[in-house]
Amino acid sequence: MPHRTSRRTLLTATAATAAVAVTGGAAAPGAVASSGASPAASAQGAASGADTAGNHHSAATTKRLKRLISRMSLEEKVGQLFVMRVYGHSATAPDQADIDANMAEIGVRTAAELIAKYHVGGIIYFVWAHNTRDPHQIADLSNGIQRAGLAGPTPLPLLVATDQEHGIVCRVGEPATLLPGAMALGAGGSPSDARRAGQIAGAELAALGINQNYAPDADVNVNPANPVIGVRSFGSDPRSVAGMVAAQVKGYQSGGVAATAKHFPGHGDTSTDSHTGLPAITHTREEWAELDAPPFRAAIAAGIDSIMTAHIVVPALDPSEDPATLSRPILTGVLREELGYDGVVVTDALDMQGVRTKYGDERVPVLALKAGVDQLLNPPNLAVAWHAVLAAVKSGELSEARIDESILRILRLKTKLGLFDKPFVSHKDVDRVVGTRAHRTAADRIAERTTTLLANDGAVLPLSRRSHKKLLVVGADPASPSGTTGPPTTTLAEAFTELGHTATALSTGTAPSQAAIDQAVAAARGKDAVVVGTYNVSATSSQRTLVSALAATGVPVITVAIRNPYDVAQLSGTGFAACLATYSWTDVELRAAARVISGHARPQGTLPVPVQRADDPARVLYPVGYGLRY
Repeated sequence: MPHRTSRRTLLTATAATAAVAVTGGAAAPGAVASSGASPAASAQGAASGADTAGNHHSAATTKRLKRLISRMSLEEKVGQLFVMRVYGHSATAPDQADIDANMAEIGVRTAAELIAKYHVGGIIYFVWAHNTRDPHQIADLSNGIQRAGLAGPTPLPLLVATDQEHGIVCRVGEPATLLPGAMALGAGGSPSDARRAGQIAGAELAALGINQNYAPDADVNVNPANPVIGVRSFGSDPRSVAGMVAAQVKGYQSGGVAATAKHFPGHGDTSTDSHTGLPAITHTREEWAELDAPPFRAAIAAGIDSIMTAHIVVPALDPSEDPATLSRPILTGVLREELGYDGVVVTDALDMQGVRTKYGDERVPVLALKAGVDQLLNPPNLAVAWHAVLAAVKSGELSEARIDESILRILRLKTKLGLFDKPFVSHKDVDRVVGTRAHRTAADRIAERTTTLLANDGAVLPLSRRSHKKLLVVGADPASPSGTTGPPTTTLAEAFTELGHTATALSTGTAPSQAAIDQAVAAARGKDAVVVGTYNVSATSSQRTLVSALAATGVPVITVAIRNPYDVAQLSGTGFAACLATYSWTDVELRAAARVISGHARPQGTLPVPVQRADDPARVLYPVGYGLRY
């Protein structure tokens, strides 16, 4: 019988009660490292001969880079601090709509013009900016960006970044390999799988000319109501999360990209989304050290290349209640001095509301640099931010020496990544590395080890294709998170059909109407089982009504929580026969769930977060480490 406890006790006890301890596993055989097979300009040899082992840099390399910095104009130096969005599939010839968007938001037509005008040190790719249509186009865009950087007064390659966390946050979709996200990997509990996933992802990004990945997420998700992190976190146990973060860091970086642990000092216990507001973390200094710090310590020990800040207030670490992104006590005092980190610090996007609530857009970049930041990510208005930093240096508010410190860190990272020697990628590497059969097979096997079986009344699972031939798949069909084929009901139905069942898909949505419920009930007649994909079920959600109505038909109902594993608590009492959690609705996870349901794979995942009772959140329904087998 679950014991009654306070939420705070529950959260801090998680580490001690985790049923599945993460231990350091041996790395799986590596994915082929890629990047830079073609001859390339070397920025006149400015930083060749670098020591690329870990974060250690030879005195000779440092001397060369400082000499390079001394030749840069102040405008070039300021530009190096910015990582900016830009619309278009091409660096020089984007579509007219993207030219119009660039003119409206940045005052330039193309990525090449952006680099020439502002000397930015990095570009960030987004799907909505039309940067990531297909692998060969992405490689060409990356090469065009590097050509523009090398054409500047001081030839400099760029850091090309994106958010390729996998799971629900992904910018490069199929035919690239899509892998389980963080919470799914946490459910798998295998550092070896986490490292292998990172290595595959890193190798494919590097082949596309993307050299800085804003992953892994190092937040410890101790708050089930967290609207912005959730399944992007490996789990609620700081030690387990730390082990997975370290494994992913090593995987990404061995694959050839810079990894980025985020969001420092820890975004896991918030009920506010920093995209739309300024969250406050009320942990004491001791709770922060116990709950939030371990994954970042592990990332630093693993040789992390960059760390991203959080737009959150943590009064225990900085009584001024400035966002962490703008907090010198947090970024310099805690991260640099206490944790001993000397790599690149990048802000979370500066167009997010959390960092803009207290200060204007002119002050934010200046305050971030004063706090200890190196890279300023995606300001809402680049001209305003760029000129503000330039003015702050000219006025003496920011010393040029302080700017040079950040530029040295940025150029060291570019050197480590080999960008001064091999800034370009080849189509041959794209074909050799991206979306290969070996990578896709590895993703499928890893996903199978993450699928978590939470309930199996009367041992209804696995479903035999002889006794449960005819299946109905209904449920939520949220928009694809990552360029997968989707929608989820269709993906599941096709997977079941390939496995020998006869499956029909019927989308009922995240808030099914009574008409949709009636249609699903009618469609269930004559079926041997119904599979329902659920999505963030709440106490008042009509998804509960759908499951109850289907269960009332007498046909076995199997629910699959395609995002948050907490759905099972809200569905208690609806009469489902079995329940699984996949932690995301990407194709790789849904296909794995179908194989588990049909008995072609065995459920191996265990909960990386506790699921609390819906009627009494102070009590645990399913603890960390829970997961059924057959």
